[in-house]
Amino acid sequence: MTDPRIDAHDELSLIALIAERIGPPAATTVLGPGDDAAVIDLGGRPAVLTIDAAVEGVHFRTDWCSAVDVGTRIAAASLSDVNAMGATCHGLVASLVLPGETPLSWLLGLIDGLRDEAAKAGAQLVGGDLAAGPTVVVTTAALGSPARRRTVDRSGAQPGQVVAVAGRLGWAAAGFSVLSRGFRTPLALVGAFRRPAVDYRWGPRAAREGATSLIDVSDGLLLDASRIATASGVALAFERTRLTPDEPLTAVASAMNVDPLLWVLGGGDDHALLGTFPETAGLPVGFRAVGRVLAEPVGAVLLDGTAADPVGYRHYA
Repeated sequence: MTDPRIDAHDELSLIALIAERIGPPAATTVLGPGDDAAVIDLGGRPAVLTIDAAVEGVHFRTDWCSAVDVGTRIAAASLSDVNAMGATCHGLVASLVLPGETPLSWLLGLIDGLRDEAAKAGAQLVGGDLAAGPTVVVTTAALGSPARRRTVDRSGAQPGQVVAVAGRLGWAAAGFSVLSRGFRTPLALVGAFRRPAVDYRWGPRAAREGATSLIDVSDGLLLDASRIATASGVALAFERTRLTPDEPLTAVASAMNVDPLLWVLGGGDDHALLGTFPETAGLPVGFRAVGRVLAEPVGAVLLDGTAADPVGYRHYA
């Protein structure tokens, strides 16, 4: 019998297999695999821990991005995961695999990007590891603490609640499309791909003001929404009129003869924050309503009442 390949599975099924292999959670594990970050108990104080890896040619291209851009993008991935738990990041560490011929100036630019993005979140780059290898691989791990006694995960959405989002949708995906076609303008969209514009106050603010679930939109709005829906045992229903693409997207989409809504629904890397909130509570500053939580069909995402394919970036299958 042949050993099955991991790309015969999707990311979530692989995580489930890994979690089963790890075994039952320890007494200090508040939240294990399957969310934006893990939560552990440090003597009565919850700590949020997350890690992300980025590989040259997969997550970034050095002919598209400067070293500072690469550091910014990769730091934002981990910092946004902490943000999505309703937490504030305190420290970031980075593991760097670099070919020996890498220019020293590129390494230092990478560090500048990591350092400066961490600072935007109120954190510091506090250390890491350096190793030689054939391809650039940058891994970041972030540690934070929740804005209230508990974190906000993906499983708390309830029927009747408001679905809201903070941040840009589709800008980085549009920038990727522009770069893929060999162009370097418009700079607003290319810049959105190179350096995400994230407000790291969104998560803690949402937690303090009653968010019942949160997720970092890193793989696509509909795909990440389906993860809240599945974890919470509900459906998330979006309204198309509340997801109107911003002007820079519509102009580029017209030139490329594509539907800009596809970038909004399926694009990640902007690291917007998607959450659910009680209907009776006002939305936190920075959030806008985009839909409702329904009781069923469980795990589904709907667009104007019709089931939508949860498009987005998928690892493996």
